[in-house]
Amino acid sequence: MHDEHVDFLDVRFVDVPGREQHFTLPTRHLTPELLQAGIAFDGSSIKGFRGIDKSDMLLIPEPHTACLDPFAKHKTLMVTCHVVEPETGKPYLRDPRNIARRAQEHLISTGIADTAYFGPEVEFFVLDSVGYAVSPHASFFEVNATESWWTTGTQGNGYNLPRKGGYAPLPPADRYSDLRSDMVKHLESIGIPIELHHHEVASAGQMEIDMRFAPLLDAAEHVLKYKYVVKNTAFQAGKTATFMPKPFYGDNGSGMHCHQSLWKDGQPLFYDPEGYAELSDLAMSYAAGLLYHGPALTALTNPSVNSYRRLVPGYEAPVNLVISAGNRSAVVRIPAFYKGPQHARDKRIEFRAPDPSANPYLAFSAILLAGLDGIRQGMKPPPPMDKNVYSLSARESRRIKTLPRTLDEALDELESDHEFLLAGDVFSRDFLENWIDLKREESEAFRLQTTPKEFEMYYNI
Repeated sequence: MHDEHVDFLDVRFVDVPGREQHFTLPTRHLTPELLQAGIAFDGSSIKGFRGIDKSDMLLIPEPHTACLDPFAKHKTLMVTCHVVEPETGKPYLRDPRNIARRAQEHLISTGIADTAYFGPEVEFFVLDSVGYAVSPHASFFEVNATESWWTTGTQGNGYNLPRKGGYAPLPPADRYSDLRSDMVKHLESIGIPIELHHHEVASAGQMEIDMRFAPLLDAAEHVLKYKYVVKNTAFQAGKTATFMPKPFYGDNGSGMHCHQSLWKDGQPLFYDPEGYAELSDLAMSYAAGLLYHGPALTALTNPSVNSYRRLVPGYEAPVNLVISAGNRSAVVRIPAFYKGPQHARDKRIEFRAPDPSANPYLAFSAILLAGLDGIRQGMKPPPPMDKNVYSLSARESRRIKTLPRTLDEALDELESDHEFLLAGDVFSRDFLENWIDLKREESEAFRLQTTPKEFEMYYNI
């Protein structure tokens, strides 16, 4: 931090919904004492934090997170912080990063494992432009995505992608391969290892860049840095990127599929050559916890009204609470790419419901607690569903428990099923009540707003 070539220190933290905030300090003013004591800020101006009567808060930088900002005009070191209450000097209970830190500590305290690895697959859209407006007398949105199927009449050049036909084509149909490579270069420059990138299924610029798995806290931090890099790389190229789960009707939405596994003393705990899809009993109980608490989890893993536009059958966004090997229509999937003891370290489960509107600190912590509760209670998942769940008959489908259909339903589930989140004081009742209030308010804003679709359906009633 005292490198004479670094001009600024950019301290970053995340609000309750999951948006990063920052303050920038000239490095000439920095001292070890200042960084240890903390950097003051107004907590009442941060979504979900304190009221104006107790607004003073402190940011404590975590030096191991520091890296050079690849987009800053002046050489800037960005560093992640956690939030502290100045009155007590203790970590702030509503700070999402502190919640994730407590989740890791709780895992160790259980004796079950010492590390929870998460490998999130974060999808997003790159668009040429976007416009929208909402007022009492008018509302609209319009996006310009020149590679999409709906532009063939006016902007087509023969390489437009068909609806749901965007998975892994070559350029020139994939117009953004070089842009994704730019994103990968930036991500690796700040210490985030990348495995691959590709175009995703939706035709209008849907992308995926796969990060290497990491311990829970690091993985959540990587997601936030990933969003920062994706948005700024697109912006520099004259494009715009969004992590909105379902920007358009009739094509796939963006998910954040979470691969995960538990380890202890450097050894994986999810592998058993005799188990279903080579999963251990412990892994099956962990998966059962995700399925049992799945409806409540969605209030944290799918926390926007728009999330439930994506969670519908037929779009690779599973809604049925079943487990299956290699089956992307199941909420819990066991990847079938690797088999045998030589791949024991790759054995994991994939929770496919979450989307990138989630605060990753909260989502990963809640997922871990659901899995641990499944282990603690010795839960067993329902029999594996090794066929396309979307092709089941109506009678078969009715027997399967499903995810909520709206944010309000998810919040109802969280209100009735949240004790598992209180284990180890990872989440507090105060935090959950505050979260539910924030999200009820968000949902209410949609309930009161008239949409263009209603004019189409009801104007001539």
